[in-house]
Amino acid sequence: MQKLRFLPSIITALTALALTSCSTTTAERYEATALTSYTWQVKYANDLTSEPRPRIETFATTSVLNRNGVKPPGEVIGPDDQGLWWPTLPPRPSVDEVEQRKKSQEEASKPELVKNVKYKLTYGVGNTQNTLPTNYEVYRQVVKAYPQRTPLELTLGVNDNSVEKAEPVSK
Repeated sequence: MQKLRFLPSIITALTALALTSCSTTTAERYEATALTSYTWQVKYANDLTSEPRPRIETFATTSVLNRNGVKPPGEVIGPDDQGLWWPTLPPRPSVDEVEQRKKSQEEASKPELVKNVKYKLTYGVGNTQNTLPTNYEVYRQVVKAYPQRTPLELTLGVNDNSVEKAEPVSK
């Protein structure tokens, strides 16, 4: 029972830390981007079934930059179920290319096509402009708010290093 006496003060301290580590700001100028990419990769190891961290080689990559949900120029695929546009597939590595990167005693996995998305939000407050990593939910909020240029209240992450949340500001 002695140990539980400190629990309320620990919870209070952690709550205060969590509240002070995030901040909010209102942005009227903003742009959300989603960089979608396809990359072929192959895993190499002496024993692919038992190696916990095989060496990974990347081959061809293609990417497309989505801006505010608008269809990007050029040849793209989509939009997908999340409203994202994707590049055309990069060329699959040939068996010769895969074997060229193989070291002695290694075996190679079959080429694997990896999909990736990196979200960023650029916003202006006063004369400053910031670009921070964000997530799908923030990207979608911007896509909905952008056509009317609705101001957004942004919740920044720890040390203001990311945008965790975006909500329309009611006028």
